[in-house]
Amino acid sequence: MNFEEELTRSTELVNNIIQGFLPREEGFQKTLLEAMNYSMNAGGKRLRPLLMLQTYKLFGGGSAVVEPFMAAMEMIHTHSLIHDDLPAMDNDEYRRGRKTTHVVYGEAMGILAGDALLNYAYETASKAFVLEPDNQNVGRAFHILASKTGVYGMIGGQSVDVENEKNANISMSQEQLDFIYRLKTSALIEASMMIGAVLAGAGEEQVKQVEKIAEDVGLAFQIQDDILDVTSTMQVLGKPIRSDEKNGKTTYVTLKGLETARKEVEEISRRAVERMDGLQGENEFLRALILQLIHREK
Repeated sequence: MNFEEELTRSTELVNNIIQGFLPREEGFQKTLLEAMNYSMNAGGKRLRPLLMLQTYKLFGGGSAVVEPFMAAMEMIHTHSLIHDDLPAMDNDEYRRGRKTTHVVYGEAMGILAGDALLNYAYETASKAFVLEPDNQNVGRAFHILASKTGVYGMIGGQSVDVENEKNANISMSQEQLDFIYRLKTSALIEASMMIGAVLAGAGEEQVKQVEKIAEDVGLAFQIQDDILDVTSTMQVLGKPIRSDEKNGKTTYVTLKGLETARKEVEEISRRAVERMDGLQGENEFLRALILQLIHREK
């Protein structure tokens, strides 16, 4: 297997699927729809829908029922990026190498675009019920999508992260930081891989194992993000560097130091791959993808 060729092919496939679910830019709310699509078309790795699709294939899935969930997951992720970039949050002007949504369309429309994508994500995912009305796994997948996104998932983690920034003078514990990363970053990766497994008919124990793998992937991914914020450049990363330091955020690097953070990435990624190898079925590309994402340079 040539990993880079397979990654290019798979990412193009995922992009085409997502494009098929984006709203048309028309009507009196055209500006809002343009802002939504501007954010969705800003590029990116399409990590979450890609992980969802490959996990679906790992467990033998082969229908289009996964596609609305793939698009919905990218909408939810993009919504979180739009809101992260707002002046009230990280106040970033660049994302993926171009102006952020609120800079191009204004703060109010940026807020609305994020809200709209979050709502449109569930509208999109619900189309899976129409595709396979007798498939009980669709309901289970929808529940995972909703629960991993809300107050006990991504948004809950984001809220604690915001408090971290406001209380930059108060030291944060390892437990608090792990909580933020587990919810803010890992939750959507967990949801992506779990939804893929559930829709393909994986058993309960297999889904639990997938959740643990995804939690480790998300944690290592976020620690690597902390490292890149210190060691990379804006040209490579596509967004401002040292923004964590600017915003007074506690990260793995500020808490443990750069070298220890790098060792943590190695240990957590090793554990994720060992668990991955313990699953029934094989997906060489998924295994390689997880390692590449964890050790990425941008």
